[in-house]
Amino acid sequence: MLEEFRLDGRVAVVTGSARGLGFEIARGMAAAGARVYINGTSDERLEAAARRLQGLGVEVAVACFDVTDETLAARSLDKIACETGRLDILVNNVGVRMREPLEHIGSAELRRMLDVDLVSAFTLAKLAAPVMGKGGYGRIINVSSIAALRGRVGDAAYIIVKGAMNAMTRSLAAEFGPLGITCNALMPGGFLTETNENLKTPEMERMFKTRMPLGRAGNPP
Repeated sequence: MLEEFRLDGRVAVVTGSARGLGFEIARGMAAAGARVYINGTSDERLEAAARRLQGLGVEVAVACFDVTDETLAARSLDKIACETGRLDILVNNVGVRMREPLEHIGSAELRRMLDVDLVSAFTLAKLAAPVMGKGGYGRIINVSSIAALRGRVGDAAYIIVKGAMNAMTRSLAAEFGPLGITCNALMPGGFLTETNENLKTPEMERMFKTRMPLGRAGNPP
């Protein structure tokens, strides 16, 4: 049964994967046999992540570029396609978050979140689709959040952006389906990754106990 989930011969790019959920997604795909390119904006952090993954028993390649820079993104995906002859999987995981009351969120801050979390995913999907389409196979996975389905105080920007990501995913699925490319959104709940260190407080633990089915946040492997 597990053989059905093997990714041998596939080439994957996972954005924002030097740490957190992106790191774990990259690790899982590499362990399943894919040639995985981890992405970030720091060569040093990416190389450290690659070494850490090697210590966990998997090999990955590095693709250092800012997802909000369309020129660099296009150049990087072209390089990967030239090196491997293909691109099969794109995981749009990179994102930023701002937990602030609505009155503290300015237009500039919201635009920044849209650029990083949403527009970059749209751009990379458009860049990847023609390469995937040549082989008649592609998987585009957008990492959204359960926040996309909720409304709550102090998280408006994130809720807006992730709600838009879900809508975008549906549109991309319709557009790219005829090329053999599927598009899906993952909606994780709260995970205690490096970016959520601030959630490790007694107050947040009490909240998790009442709101989470298991009474706690998720822990990366």
